[in-house]
Amino acid sequence: MEKFATINPTTEEIIQEYVELSESEIDAKIELASKVFREWSSLKIQQRCELLKKVSDELIANRERIAELITLEMGKPLKQSYAEVDKCAWVCNYYAENAENHLSDISIPTEMQKSYVAFIPLGTVLAIMPWNFPFWQVFRFAAPSLVAGNTGLLKHSRNTMGCAIEIEKVFLNAGFPEGVFQNLVIGSRKVEKVIKDARVKAVTLTGSTPVGKDVAGLAGFNLKKTVLELGGSDPYIILKDAPLEVTVETCVTARLINNGQSCIAAKRFIVEKPIFDDFVSLFVKRMASKKLGNPFELDTELGPLARSDLRIDLQSQVERSIQLGDDLLLGGNIPDGIGYFYPATVVLTKNHISPVFSEETFGPVASIISADNEMVAIELANSSPFGLGAGIFTSDIEKGEAIARNKLEAGCCFVNDFVKSDPRLPFGGIKESGYGRELSIFGIREFVNIKTVCVK
Repeated sequence: MEKFATINPTTEEIIQEYVELSESEIDAKIELASKVFREWSSLKIQQRCELLKKVSDELIANRERIAELITLEMGKPLKQSYAEVDKCAWVCNYYAENAENHLSDISIPTEMQKSYVAFIPLGTVLAIMPWNFPFWQVFRFAAPSLVAGNTGLLKHSRNTMGCAIEIEKVFLNAGFPEGVFQNLVIGSRKVEKVIKDARVKAVTLTGSTPVGKDVAGLAGFNLKKTVLELGGSDPYIILKDAPLEVTVETCVTARLINNGQSCIAAKRFIVEKPIFDDFVSLFVKRMASKKLGNPFELDTELGPLARSDLRIDLQSQVERSIQLGDDLLLGGNIPDGIGYFYPATVVLTKNHISPVFSEETFGPVASIISADNEMVAIELANSSPFGLGAGIFTSDIEKGEAIARNKLEAGCCFVNDFVKSDPRLPFGGIKESGYGRELSIFGIREFVNIKTVCVK
């Protein structure tokens, strides 16, 4: 049997070794999920909501231990791990309080005696989840899908397998029946067979665009619903009337959150010429001030990247950009010592084909480019194949809203703030950032049969 290990990105030491599930063990878990679906989906939704509230309580009761596990396995600053646990509890409470209303029948007057739309769970949903928010990404799928009456199978990243196992324990300790939520200790090569299995009714994936295309193709061939939240290269447009100090502070936070390893982290800063030099000067100063170090120290603002290969890829993007003529203003070199650390880095981009501008950079690397005017800035923002999030900063709120609503090609657009997910709002992208929506009323209706019922 194949084995793999989780590695502490701060110390490069092995945390735990795992044995991959055998084919028979995988089959048994799929069968259990399929069987328990019948009783789970037949429960009144109020009962499922009560159990979801208990999940929230379980998360808060174990907040410190879970946060430390997140930081141990993927390296984000401990303060941010606490915030991730809190957000998971929030999404559980949100759906516990709103699921019944979100899934209530909708009556539609017709010539029939009765006609309405019902929202019926599909069955077992496979979730393929990444390591960067090892709890939040899972709960973003699990809270709405499970409370709607589905069962869930989780294929998590190998480097956060401890988090995956802990999440299953959280559901069991909260009183969820065995089999409603199960973790699959498997690598990528065994996922295809799970997707093809007739007992698995739908697939959701958060990850890279190439992997998303593979999963979508496989699921589509087997006629299974998918939701894909893929890569992003979020542009932030800074217009000449933007308040400089607060804008820079927000932009730096948006670039460095989660050690820069977020699909909705700000990655490309497009600044109108009149304030370009001032923005760059202050931005570099703020980036340089952020403390890089041990993520378990509460004053650390930037921890290590999650894996060695991720750091190598990021360094390659920076070096290739410089070779194309970009200027390195800060950072840009792998530091000596133990741990997969990478410094806050700023690149002055001269050409929109530069890798740090045209590709997704998954780490603390910011690309800044000048725009002659507002129209050019919008064109540069939309030049990316991605379309997950986007931001615009301006003192003219009406103008900012109009640009965000009508001109930016993204699923989530924010004015004078950084892009973030919120249980109350739909989350997802367009173009190569995927399709479908998570969270809010739209997220809970993704994995249900929107069924028309007519009675004469």
